[in-house]
Amino acid sequence: MTRTPLHDGWQAIGVGGPIADGVAGRSVAATVPGSIHTDLLAAGLIPDPYLDDNERLVAWIGACDWRYSTTFSWAADGKDRTDLVFDGLDTVARIELNGRLVGETRNMHRGYRFDVRELLVEGDNELVITFASPIRYADAASLEQGYRPHVNHHPYNSIRKMACSFGWDWGIDTATVGIWRPVRLESWSTARLAAVRPTATVDGSRGSVSIEVEIEAAPGDEAPDRALRIVTTVGDAEARLDISPGETLVRVEVTLDDVERWWPRGHGEQPLYDVDVTLEGDDGSVDSWSGRVGFRTVRLDTVPDASGTPMTFIVNDRPVFIKGANWIPDDAFPHRVDRARYAARIAQAEQANINLLRVWGGGIYESDDFYAECDERGVLTWQDFLFACAAYDEGEPMRSEVEAEARDNITRLMPHPSLALWNGNNENIWGFQEWGWEKRLRGLDWGLGYYLELLPALIGELDPTRPYTPGSPFSPDAQYYPNDEEHGSVHLWEQWNRQDYPTYRNYSPRFVSEFGWQGPPTFSTLRRSISDAPLTPESPGMLVHQKAQDGNVKLIDGLVDHLPLPDDLDDWHWAMSLNQAVAVQVGIEHFRSISPHCMGSIVWQLNDCWPVTSWAAVDGDGRAKPLLFSLAHAYADRLITVQPRDGDLMAAFVNDTDDTWAGDALVRRLSFSGEELAVESLSVSIAARGTEVVSLAGAMATAGDVASEVLVVELGSTRALWFFAEYRESALRPADLSTDVARTADGYAVKVTAGQLVRDVALLVDKLDAAASVDDQLVTLLPGESVTFAVTSSLDIPADAFARAEVLRCANQLVAGS
Repeated sequence: MTRTPLHDGWQAIGVGGPIADGVAGRSVAATVPGSIHTDLLAAGLIPDPYLDDNERLVAWIGACDWRYSTTFSWAADGKDRTDLVFDGLDTVARIELNGRLVGETRNMHRGYRFDVRELLVEGDNELVITFASPIRYADAASLEQGYRPHVNHHPYNSIRKMACSFGWDWGIDTATVGIWRPVRLESWSTARLAAVRPTATVDGSRGSVSIEVEIEAAPGDEAPDRALRIVTTVGDAEARLDISPGETLVRVEVTLDDVERWWPRGHGEQPLYDVDVTLEGDDGSVDSWSGRVGFRTVRLDTVPDASGTPMTFIVNDRPVFIKGANWIPDDAFPHRVDRARYAARIAQAEQANINLLRVWGGGIYESDDFYAECDERGVLTWQDFLFACAAYDEGEPMRSEVEAEARDNITRLMPHPSLALWNGNNENIWGFQEWGWEKRLRGLDWGLGYYLELLPALIGELDPTRPYTPGSPFSPDAQYYPNDEEHGSVHLWEQWNRQDYPTYRNYSPRFVSEFGWQGPPTFSTLRRSISDAPLTPESPGMLVHQKAQDGNVKLIDGLVDHLPLPDDLDDWHWAMSLNQAVAVQVGIEHFRSISPHCMGSIVWQLNDCWPVTSWAAVDGDGRAKPLLFSLAHAYADRLITVQPRDGDLMAAFVNDTDDTWAGDALVRRLSFSGEELAVESLSVSIAARGTEVVSLAGAMATAGDVASEVLVVELGSTRALWFFAEYRESALRPADLSTDVARTADGYAVKVTAGQLVRDVALLVDKLDAAASVDDQLVTLLPGESVTFAVTSSLDIPADAFARAEVLRCANQLVAGS
């Protein structure tokens, strides 16, 4: 097998549609893998769509047809066959080689292989790919298929393209085209490995890898006389299998007597074993495949119990509480996300103590780099099939495209031990029942056959050891409403949309796979992406970078019961950032406090795809928002949280470690000045991976002055605080903070000391250095206490800059002033 990348020498030109003046007739250098938006941007022909209102200025691009072309040299190499292979074309494409049609494609989410041996010529060959406008194609296809409901303004459900390419309530509308994943020539003789699917299982310390191999014979060799064999190694073990003439599907078994198990982070190590599969002929290797596996078991417990239907991930026979976040494409142009960027983002997930990322169904089947990083770091993954918030045609040719993309991606991703769940769709079963689809569908199919029949059948065929759920949210028993808190997974959006975050505590879900709260990007990201003068919460650029319906109104409604609404932009930004962090932490701490009744919390969302006000913990420039730090606190392995229940206060001790957590918990009711008003010692012992709830009645639970008292519960170095009044109704005094700054090898150690109680201390270091980062935020200090923040920065920053009121932030500033 000889593989020759075809990534050089590409040019792109508009060939149809409303091409803008200055671009019409111009050929630009094209990057492959890439997209037309980024090519035009690199050529200086369009403004950056991520800035200001430039999204509107470049909207014409998605309504145009674009032609990509390159010339490459080829010489006959004696091989029986030469294939033109595309790992990803976005989306509706006509492929021509030397003026002759190779094929047409209609699906961004799958690969394509064409036998082009008879079309190649000695010397220069011209490859041309013409992409049709995705907007015009989707509009036409929606009429051909028959109208089916969807959210947002484009019928993205009529085309197999990344749904959020057309915009979302956090996403930019950049319906692009291009060769978004690698393209190459593959020349081969005899046979090739068409697919390799290794399934790793473990029983005690004995590991087995069953490797299913699909073989394609070269032309004329469908029943070759020459000998073929599969040679497979897993770690130090090897197995060989001779292939009978005409065989196209074989299975190789490799056994290892002593293996180490792969565990999610927080539960153990992540040993990975190299797998090498070689297809040999008479003269040696003719093709090969390499990957890695981990030995672990994973299943989903949905056996009904006295409280309903659980949804519990069981890894290596151990129930795992999911500390999760939803993942969207990290860039509206996903070809720009390389291994280093995946590593940086998943490291931020680790910083937040996250142990699972759910790859949402309106994006992409994530790259091997994403999954390799998760394998190595022990971050479990949940991959949606790509159906989101819409009804989908089940007829041809859509059904065949769905099956082809599912086969491609199941085969590609199933070796990864981090992959813990396949999920059929996002909100579509719920949407059918809740959003009025049935009437509008007029009897048309809407995707249920995919979720209940086609996809689980493909999982059973190609990846039989991994669990599957038809949707999120989903109740395992069809008699129940699909977003029923007592059964399976739920999405909790009433808090953000209509209620308020304290009402998270009114629910007792078995598993929460979506919930969240909005906040702005970090201040330096905001300033970089929006040049409004003046910049205000409602200035034109700010509204362009707020995609949620009534988003700013919901931000205000969700703030004013807790904090005053500031008029100053710096204070507004800090208030909304803080409120986002607090809201999500309230939800997570409640869900964890009722474990094991609830066994999972997946916040919406970890990341952003561009600079925008959204639910993300990491903004579109990759900077951590305060929410990331509240996630770290709420997802800590050992957590104490005070919760109101049945008119009393309860302290929940949550121990997500392998060791018993025991000792005398100190409970104190303090005045804001530090005076001890009541004290109690509680002897507690929390089993490994267990939760204990203790009542805090009487003097502990009743404040003499609700505005100026705090309840403190401590066990060892772990602390919980309960304030009897909302921020805005509390007697917080102006912040009395002093700083001591010392230079370190990679930045600064900033020690902050409180003269009296100061809530939610944070250093917004990006205001001093856009590239700076800090190790923690949102630390509440009792009178006289200190915290030292580790700041990473390469700049020379004056020590007094860290003490500036807009940099050294706390809740006191919003309630009592600076």
